[in-house]
Amino acid sequence: MNVQYLEIVTREVDVVCATYTAALKVKFGEPVPGLGGARTAALAGGGIVGVRSPLRETEDPVVRPYWLVDDIDAALAAAVQSGAEVAVPPMEIPGYGKFAIYLQGGHDHGFWQL
Repeated sequence: MNVQYLEIVTREVDVVCATYTAALKVKFGEPVPGLGGARTAALAGGGIVGVRSPLRETEDPVVRPYWLVDDIDAALAAAVQSGAEVAVPPMEIPGYGKFAIYLQGGHDHGFWQL
């Protein structure tokens, strides 16, 4: 299992990025419009972590891993078969791949296909 994208939604983007920079010696880039304005840094293994503000007033802070999969449709179907609820169906982000979000066990989860 590899995390392709680790999304952190917070109202304190600069504070969170500064803490990771100080503690883990990572460097965050400028906001990426295609990733909801997330500031990103590289993860070991080729993935990225993105820290962004909520995109709407009703979006709560969350830490959401997006697991790398070969077939996002099959992975999402398997999650639904196991009782998950689809929150966001597979969507393309140009230059990054496809993502989907599902809800299960009181948490947000995601899949990512390159």
